[in-house]
Amino acid sequence: MKITATLLLFFVFQISSFGQNNPWIELFSGTDLEGWRISENPGSFSIEDKLLKVSGPRAHAFYVGKVGNADFKNFELLVEVKTMPKANSGIFIHTSYQETGWPEKGYEVQVNQSHSDWRKSGSLYAVQDVREVYVQDGEWYTYHVVVKGDQISVALNGTVIMEYDESADTQRTWSPGDPKRFGRGTIALQAHDPESVIYYRSVKIKLLD
Repeated sequence: MKITATLLLFFVFQISSFGQNNPWIELFSGTDLEGWRISENPGSFSIEDKLLKVSGPRAHAFYVGKVGNADFKNFELLVEVKTMPKANSGIFIHTSYQETGWPEKGYEVQVNQSHSDWRKSGSLYAVQDVREVYVQDGEWYTYHVVVKGDQISVALNGTVIMEYDESADTQRTWSPGDPKRFGRGTIALQAHDPESVIYYRSVKIKLLD
């Protein structure tokens, strides 16, 4: 369910008033995976030419470092990524480490231009989906994800293409303890399958008040 233009403007205004003096903090050093814990298949994540290369069977790299004690509620995330043809990945928010499987807690922001999955980059996976393709494989582009309370917006290369207000969503059926809710937690990057090759060169976070 999309929020109205008026609500979106209010949301952006509210966000702009939070954390203006807070710094951007880089979570990926470019030299190693210190601060990250990889589930299931650690070999799916490697460092190549100061880039984080994602290639191999299903795995998730969870941030477990010192920034914010890896427990984020309100924040901005700025990620630089490049997908190769037919690649699929995801950026999870408000999640927590688990040994195997797809993360059950939190939301996934889709990373996909040409994979067979029709949910494309910028989608809040299976909640507020995007069918259009806004960027191309083989090109670097940015995600700017803003999370405040129970609202999220996602911009690709500076253009907002998805926004979602959980409290205004009357179409979903909620159950007690539903893990797919806004709350708090860490972030994670996804290795989806052996045919998907993705590169991340920067993962920055700004903590909001």
